[in-house]
Amino acid sequence: MNLEQVRNIGIVGSGQMGSGIAQVCATAGYSVWLQDVSTRQLEKALSGIRRSLERLASKKVVTDDQAAGAVKNIRVTEKLEDLASCQFVIEAITESPEAKLALFRDLDHACPPEVVLASNTSSIPITKLGAATRRPPLVVGMHFMNPPPLMKLVEVVPGLDTSDQTSALTRALAEKLGKTPVCCVEQPGFIVNRILLPMINEAIYALQEGLASADDIDKAMKLGTNQPMGPLALADLIGLDVCLAILEVMHREIGDPKYRPAPLLRKYVDAGHVGRKSGRGFYRYAAQG
Repeated sequence: MNLEQVRNIGIVGSGQMGSGIAQVCATAGYSVWLQDVSTRQLEKALSGIRRSLERLASKKVVTDDQAAGAVKNIRVTEKLEDLASCQFVIEAITESPEAKLALFRDLDHACPPEVVLASNTSSIPITKLGAATRRPPLVVGMHFMNPPPLMKLVEVVPGLDTSDQTSALTRALAEKLGKTPVCCVEQPGFIVNRILLPMINEAIYALQEGLASADDIDKAMKLGTNQPMGPLALADLIGLDVCLAILEVMHREIGDPKYRPAPLLRKYVDAGHVGRKSGRGFYRYAAQG
């Protein structure tokens, strides 16, 4: 399959990442099926996409016509079978190996054999996901950064059996979406999270040990290293549950104790304080609509 043959893109999972990826694809002119098991979540996702496009239009990042067209390009469904009309499907569900493996088995049966199945996973081996299907050459990692409408990077991660053609198609699609793709070897965390998550984890250890307040830790990293956002605020944006899941995968797969999640991170996740999306993490936030 080549890029010209890709007309319809399926997105599985309508959370923060899935809805953002759907918005990016729809803005680029693709017809998008956004699938989730929850009607309420799909409605929330569509509302969030509309607000996001309105903000981008008000800032002249996109035109009013592009924003309106993008909304029209998105259809929602609770049925995985509706993605059978897509040529390229991107999975963006929770960062759980068990959930993703089960989904890839289901997608393999729901989609025609020539459809590419991509995962937005930030840490789970693509080879394992491919092995759960009858099409390992057509399974690839396509890791968008958060938030997808604003961040330019996409990590393209081939598994052991991913074909060169699938990798090339994924890179070409990323460029068509206005992103800059980088290709990396399949290792837990890939490039960005392999470097980023240990920094965030160390910041959480510093908070746990009483080195400074969350605000002062973030302020020090922003002003001392010229980062646009402090590590604790960034963790809240990513989602503390997502940070924990990535660290657990890297700790388990690599075996190095430097990836051991800080106990304070686990405590926050256990309490349900997972960041912006829950209204509370290391900071408190206004309720999300």
